[in-house]
Amino acid sequence: MTVEMFEARLEENLNRLSELLLEGKYRPQAIRRQWIPKLGSHEKRPLGIPTVRDRVVQSALRNVLEPIFERDFAEHSYGFRPGRGCRDALRRVVELLDVGYTWVVDADLKDFFGTIPHEPLMERVRLEVADGKVLTLVEAFLRQEVMEGMEGWTPDEGTPQGAVIRSVTVEHLP
Repeated sequence: MTVEMFEARLEENLNRLSELLLEGKYRPQAIRRQWIPKLGSHEKRPLGIPTVRDRVVQSALRNVLEPIFERDFAEHSYGFRPGRGCRDALRRVVELLDVGYTWVVDADLKDFFGTIPHEPLMERVRLEVADGKVLTLVEAFLRQEVMEGMEGWTPDEGTPQGAVIRSVTVEHLP
């Protein structure tokens, strides 16, 4: 279903999603795996493309989780943060250079998002979230099927890059 198709019956689609969520019957659909070029490299990285309805539900879930976890994030963390981005990080680097710092360290952990263990992540989420339906939904998104071509598989670890929900849960890790 395209965004346009979803919007054409917006009220009906939102009511149905709301019903499924309230009844605890919502199940994420498989995400589509797409490989995209990694900037500055010949390598490619996996992108998980959720369905439109899953993106709507993930956005709603983000609205619930973000205020809970946002208060614990480091002040100078810029990735996947509301109202923050690359330009803010670069401004901070310039501020530090202006006051005399001379080193900048940039680190990229290979396949970090693809290797996050689900259970320790869920344990951390459970420390902050008590609502069983919310926890079940987060776990369902972590374990949703991935379709690559005509083959599907269920991940044992990791969060799909491209999913809305990744930014809220993963950034909370130490």
